[in-house]
Amino acid sequence: MTTDTSMRTRVLTGITTTGTPHLGNYVGAIRPTVQASRNPATQGFYFLADYHALIKCDEPARIQRSTLEIAASWIAAGLDPERVMFYRQSDIPEIPELTWLLTCVTGKGVLNRAHAYKASVDKNNTAGNDPDADVSVGLFMYPVLMGADILMFKAHKVPVGRDQIQHIEMARDMASSFNHLYGEHLVLPEAVIEESVALLPGLDGRKMSKSYDNTIPLFSSSAQMKKLISGIVTDSRAPGQAKDTKGSALFQIYQAFASAQETADLAKAYAQGIGWGDAKQILFERIDREVAPMRAQYEELIGNPGKVDALLLKGAAKARELATPFIQELRHAVGLRALSSSSHTQALEKTGRVAVPSFKQYREKDGQFYFKLVDTQSKVLLQSLGFTSPKDAGLAIGRLQQNTQTAITELGAQVVLGQGVDMATLLASIEALVSEMTEKAKSKG
Repeated sequence: MTTDTSMRTRVLTGITTTGTPHLGNYVGAIRPTVQASRNPATQGFYFLADYHALIKCDEPARIQRSTLEIAASWIAAGLDPERVMFYRQSDIPEIPELTWLLTCVTGKGVLNRAHAYKASVDKNNTAGNDPDADVSVGLFMYPVLMGADILMFKAHKVPVGRDQIQHIEMARDMASSFNHLYGEHLVLPEAVIEESVALLPGLDGRKMSKSYDNTIPLFSSSAQMKKLISGIVTDSRAPGQAKDTKGSALFQIYQAFASAQETADLAKAYAQGIGWGDAKQILFERIDREVAPMRAQYEELIGNPGKVDALLLKGAAKARELATPFIQELRHAVGLRALSSSSHTQALEKTGRVAVPSFKQYREKDGQFYFKLVDTQSKVLLQSLGFTSPKDAGLAIGRLQQNTQTAITELGAQVVLGQGVDMATLLASIEALVSEMTEKAKSKG
């Protein structure tokens, strides 16, 4: 089986760092993404959207604390930073740079139609205020930043709620506009709607949300969780009276944690008139059975923020192995390039400064097969990660020689630019190599 990561589907998910994770966040986002991260057919990108948080929150301490709590929650719930790209949005400087590149190809009319912006304008119009009163440019530009999050890592699929579909459609529009102007560089993402993801009711029966102040924090202590569950609103039916599962917030929360058999058993107990106190005790025990094993690790991470910082910075370094060469490629595409690189072939012919490189294939002690592109001074211009067969490595080299930019995009993290090498230099070098190979073939013919 090849280790070529270009064959894996890239899935990207982010959580805005503005609050403490609650049970609704867990069953709706954290738990399903952790489960999905274990799929060997996918390459997961999980990030803390702290730039997005600045649009919604002007409390620095709250953003910092939320970032720690969400990172710790994801890890405690089973996310393995070694298996996925796990990073903080603000640790990837290429994202705001891509945001600007996308801004320059995105029509204002497109952003005028964004749901969040329209809602603010409608609210102002209803109140008789200026349409843009209290609307920041950050709110207006939110879809572009989200587009950059997705397009930077060439995500194929983005799990979102139905209210976020528009943002994925906008990201596709931005990618299409950029590609139309500058060539095929950006991958058009697809929204993945998880119809089965539970939407939990809160303590008062409304959607569990920080804005309603009706949440149950995911990692509250057992005693605090039991107290909060005891406060879930129920009807006045006494013990012995049959109770309806439909519309019961308590039953819906239980269903999100319980097996099919456990759910059926509680439904039967409802029909037989279980008391609300007993039902709440059953709910507490079921949730605590799942959450308690994770709580110790969560508390250990909360008490050691330096460890979380180290994990996030390590994840950012991995992510930037993709982002740095890609933004160099995009800079070159739009014209932000070395002045000597406007015509690779002419530069080679006139100055002779671009040395004709060569590909070197080799096998390491790990048993895998690698290749690198080196110039005449043995400087590494491009380095691959391991392939399980020499054939796979050879095919990748062939793709690079046939269409370098497309192959770089498809190979993704499987190839890395050499230290101090920019995309323009790489393109010129491979072009020179292919040109020489072509000339040699003609002379032999």
